Amino acid sequence: MPQEDADCMESTRPIRALIRGLDALTVLNLRNGATVSEVAAEIKLPRTTTYRILETLSHAGYVYRDQIDDRYRLTIMVRGLSDGFDDEAWVTQIARPHINELGREIVWPVAIASLSGTTMMVRETTDHRSPLAVERYSAGFRVPMLTSASGRVYLAFSAPVQRESLLEILGRSTKEEDKLARNKPEINKILTDARTQGYATAVRPRRVSDEISMAVPIMIDERVLAAVTIRFSGAAVPLKLAIERFLPKLRESAHKIRQSFGEQQRDPPHLHHRPTQVR
Repeated sequence: MPQEDADCMESTRPIRALIRGLDALTVLNLRNGATVSEVAAEIKLPRTTTYRILETLSHAGYVYRDQIDDRYRLTIMVRGLSDGFDDEAWVTQIARPHINELGREIVWPVAIASLSGTTMMVRETTDHRSPLAVERYSAGFRVPMLTSASGRVYLAFSAPVQRESLLEILGRSTKEEDKLARNKPEINKILTDARTQGYATAVRPRRVSDEISMAVPIMIDERVLAAVTIRFSGAAVPLKLAIERFLPKLRESAHKIRQSFGEQQRDPPHLHHRPTQVR
């Protein structure tokens, strides 16, 4: 093998220390602060190693150590990592009318969710307006990545590097809903099927009738930003019928959101409110 190729292969290996630092940020993001011991337990590293990671992040300005309770917390600098993309703003301004329109048409609850840490966060939902919703979730509710349709479709269409990083973090989790990450053949099949079909499904066992969720991705410039999801009763609507009846409407809704988002990027609304220049 030429030396240049060998150097390239070496340079593409994951930087483990960076991944560990991101793991620590993820833990702090999901908690209202955490001690060194709590973070160490979550990311499964020795306490001394975890302390060095947290102090490095503190030195960089992304976390600080609260002197009152000795817990590490995120600083406002973390928000700077997401500058240029405001989940709440675009969901409220762009996706909400399309979600509401779809909810009125199909009656079953519809939601839009995007990545938050290692879970999917519901950003907008029609649950409280749907007479068919068994459980009513609100914006801010989190669902697991691997056992939800939105999480599965997000992983399936995300960039390979991001997907592998998320699966690696989830694989070290002790939570029951994350254990699928350790079953490589099964999760790979689920995600491959989702990419091939263009949608993902998940089944939640219930006493009377299983609840099925179906989700499609919202893609912007080959990047998955969120997922549109519908939940319905398996007894009332068998999956085969749901694919025929709901899938085209889900895809249409995702397309409308993507189209509206693209139009706003090209022609931001604030440009229409500029005062007319007097010449």
